[in-house]
Amino acid sequence: MTDDPLSPWASATVIANALRTGGVSAVEVAEAALNRVQAVNPRINAYTEVTTARALREARSLDAARTAGRPLGPLAGVPFAVKNLFDIVGLPTRAGSRINRDRAPARTDATLVSRMNRAGAVLLGALGMGEYAYDFTGENAHDGACRNPHDPARMSGGSSSGSGAATAAGIAPVSLGSDTNGSLRVPASLCGVFSLKPTYGRLSRGGTFPFVDSLDHLGPMARSVLDLAIVYDALQGPDPADHACTDHPVTPMASVLPDVRGLRIGVLDGWFHDNAGHEAQAAVATVAAALAPDCHVLPVRFDAAEPVRAAAYLITNSESAAFHLDRLRLRAAEFDPDTRDRFLAGALVPAAWVSRAQRVRHWGLHQAQELFRSVDILIAAATPCPAPLGGSKVLHVAGRDLPLRPNLGLLAQPFSAIGLPVTTVPVFAPGTMPIGVQIVAPPWREDLSLRVARFLEAAEVAVAHAPVTKSVGERAGERAGGRVASATAR
Repeated sequence: MTDDPLSPWASATVIANALRTGGVSAVEVAEAALNRVQAVNPRINAYTEVTTARALREARSLDAARTAGRPLGPLAGVPFAVKNLFDIVGLPTRAGSRINRDRAPARTDATLVSRMNRAGAVLLGALGMGEYAYDFTGENAHDGACRNPHDPARMSGGSSSGSGAATAAGIAPVSLGSDTNGSLRVPASLCGVFSLKPTYGRLSRGGTFPFVDSLDHLGPMARSVLDLAIVYDALQGPDPADHACTDHPVTPMASVLPDVRGLRIGVLDGWFHDNAGHEAQAAVATVAAALAPDCHVLPVRFDAAEPVRAAAYLITNSESAAFHLDRLRLRAAEFDPDTRDRFLAGALVPAAWVSRAQRVRHWGLHQAQELFRSVDILIAAATPCPAPLGGSKVLHVAGRDLPLRPNLGLLAQPFSAIGLPVTTVPVFAPGTMPIGVQIVAPPWREDLSLRVARFLEAAEVAVAHAPVTKSVGERAGERAGGRVASATAR
């Protein structure tokens, strides 16, 4: 991070503090951010729309408010962008599809976009995603692949691909995405940023294009845990526009301290270990070792993971197919064939199977709650491996070859299926691609997950951090003594 509010790597905290103290204007911050988007986005293809006029209008309004002595919000002047399934006034809500481009422009912003604006954040635009959120790769058939900023030959992950890539590349200090089966955690892991998937029902989905109502979550991505917490605080609160959004008490997270003393940390063994490659296993071991001096670290098993993941697949296929049935009947040729075929398969799932899958899902939550009697936090890898090469179809894990597209999220899927809060932290070794570790907490205990994440990010531990996006080759050159300028940082 840097103290320069105009740097691509400035935190939301630095930007907002500089604006409040008069060290920079909101217009200067917005213009610098827009210029970076123009320079960097062609390389990674994270944005589908850039809302230049709106960003400058919002920035001018903030500057006028400061001049008039009016109070500024906690995210004053902080640029942000959102996955293009969020409604943005004046834009059709694409949801990563070709078909949705024919929709009428949104007349109101999504609830969470409005809450970001209310906190003073400035919207830069809409970010690419997998078609209708049914994707873990970031390779969109209509908008092109969203590339990994650390190595454009590799996948960014999905379905919140643009959110992960833009935040990692320094062209959106914070961003919003969605997570149904891992769509925040997979790109956070592959792109090397922090993400928070809150408890199901904690954040409003009002004004967003749905995927699977039973499983859809929304949440933020950021380059630091404090930024993640500040954004999360701005987003909390009940909303009648979302039937699942609860009135559970709002809990401020920005004041959470990196104190983990005495916590019981369960390192997930069994299915989570067996389906993780050696880089993923090493990342989990690094996190566990960092926590061991202050915590009680022990191996645990969550044997419900595999059946819960199977249940999530059935629910995902069936609910999403039912939602898209008219589009499948009338405009089937305009889908990505891979997405269309998964929806068509879902339309054939018997109702009795879905009913049983929902029972398995609720049983899995009960099993997790029993496990949390003996531990406070669970940790597991977020993805089986670091970012695969673009276009890959096969995932090599633990001596097995699996279809890549559905299995990049196999370690994330069980936790979204049962609605648990998860903070993903990026673990990064010089000369390698980053990979994420999931910090999983009991329902409504986002504070515990963020406490552990802040500890892992703290200077004296520094296990988790969002690296500057230099290519693997550039980082290897620096490690050998050379100094290669980052194309993103120029």
